[in-house]
Amino acid sequence: MAKQVFIIAEAGVNHNGNLDLALQLVDIAADAGADAVKFQTFTAQTLLRRDAAKAEYQQKVTASDESQFEMIKRLELDLEAHQRLNRHCQKRGITFLSSAFDLPSVDLLAQMGMETFKIPSGEITNLPYLRKIGELKKQVVLSTGMAEMNEIDAALKILTTAGTPREQICVLHCNTEYPTPMIDVNLHAMQTIARELQVRTGYSDHTTGIEVAIAAVALGAEIIEKHFTLDRNLPGPDHQASLEPEELAAMVQAIRNIELALGNGIKTPSRSELKNREVARRSIVAATRIQRGECFSTQNLTVKRPATGLSPMAWDRLLGQLAKRDYTVDEEIDG
Repeated sequence: MAKQVFIIAEAGVNHNGNLDLALQLVDIAADAGADAVKFQTFTAQTLLRRDAAKAEYQQKVTASDESQFEMIKRLELDLEAHQRLNRHCQKRGITFLSSAFDLPSVDLLAQMGMETFKIPSGEITNLPYLRKIGELKKQVVLSTGMAEMNEIDAALKILTTAGTPREQICVLHCNTEYPTPMIDVNLHAMQTIARELQVRTGYSDHTTGIEVAIAAVALGAEIIEKHFTLDRNLPGPDHQASLEPEELAAMVQAIRNIELALGNGIKTPSRSELKNREVARRSIVAATRIQRGECFSTQNLTVKRPATGLSPMAWDRLLGQLAKRDYTVDEEIDG
């Protein structure tokens, strides 16, 4: 069986700057069976200018009189919050992850001992940032929303030149519109990335619902990342495009089912269906009374269930032969 898909439950900033809610999100992800829960690490001062505009989707779901800088500042988590979240993840048996959005945040997460670094889509052209992460030589998950193939290739070269082996990198196909219209998902692009860049791939999903993430697994995704929230009606930029707890659990279960269904690729009868072969297949039997010495023909032979006698694949070989004994109607023909 193929290696299990690594499922990242993306809490992101859906804690709304509240540590208690962030801890609750860890519990939700762990209860759902996700492999990791991921937050976002940043400081507004190093991430953006004070006059930076909000994205269109952010404008729709946040206060109009709040700037992006003010929104980001409100969503910061300090070092102590990160440490508490990490300890709670250890307690719940789920991996703590966070996307660093600036160089000091990379240092913070590295000092905490994080072994996998998630690069958000917006940083794929941030050369100093990519180089710093590459120098850590950790596992890397690279999101590619808004990116061209040449930009993905360039980012991979920066990471590998800095010291991270290519086999430690997984590239996530992604669309950064929240929520992503189905017509813009383009799941086959994930396979294009894998084929043309010779790299492991996965999918970071911003669609509503769970079906696209499940389809990505069927197409070969090794990592699935999906936003979730306690309640889609909470205020904040990402809640409306996130799964609620029951949906997250359903997605995880569906992915595990798909993994089982994909199997090992070897076409052979399964143990569960072998018992059906005799019932569903047929044997060559007498269609009429046949006397010893009579020639077998299409008039006196037929095929019927069960498959306890001579296989119909012997039909051509049998025609024209002489019966070695008498047969009654429906009696299996000897080979």
